[in-house]
Order: sequence, then C-alpha cells, then structure tokens
Amino acid sequence: MSTERSEIPSSVRDLAEKSVEQARGAVGTLLDAARKASETIQATTKTGETPAGEAVARGFGYAQENISAIFDFAQKLVKAPDLKEAARLQSDFVRDQAEVMSKQVEELRELSKPKS
Repeated sequence: MSTERSEIPSSVRDLAEKSVEQARGAVGTLLDAARKASETIQATTKTGETPAGEAVARGFGYAQENISAIFDFAQKLVKAPDLKEAARLQSDFVRDQAEVMSKQVEELRELSKPKS
C-alpha cells in the first residue's frame, strides 16, 4: 500500500479559487436581486407582515446563510493540500450543513403553524 499523498497542483487550486470567488459574486448579485424583487412584491401586495411573508423573508435569509456556507466550504476545499484533507472537509461540511438545515426546517415549520 502506498503512503504517497495525492497532492493537488497549486495551479489547479489557484484557478479553482478564482472561479469560486467569481461564482460567489455572481450568486450574491442574483440573490440580492431576488430579495429586492420579493420585497417589492410584498410591499405592493402588503403581504410582508403576514406569516407567509415572514416565511419568505426567513427563507431568503436561510438561502443566503446556506450559500455563504457553501462558498466558504468551496474556498477551504480548493486550498486543501491533498485528497485526504478534501475528503475530511467534505465530511465536516455535510455534517454541519445537515444540522443547520434541520434547524432551519424546524423554524420554518414553527412559522407555518396557525397562531391561536
């Protein structure tokens, strides 16, 4: 069995890092535009203060948090010196995001319950 590390060339990591930064900017711009459109629609229809409006606003917040976590993970991943570290980062990310998303779903579930 070989103990040789599967190293990722620095040129590949540099290119990947630049791509992640560009993608983060593009997705951020898209998410900002979607949030503004939603806020305009809610203001026009006066639904912003309703439970549905609150759920939409909370959903945008969650989306932004999750997307940020994905890009943070991607930046760590492209800096991983080898495949073993990349696999560890992936495992940690999946575990952490499963926990975060479970909490988010529970909070949205609470928002959707009828108020008595």
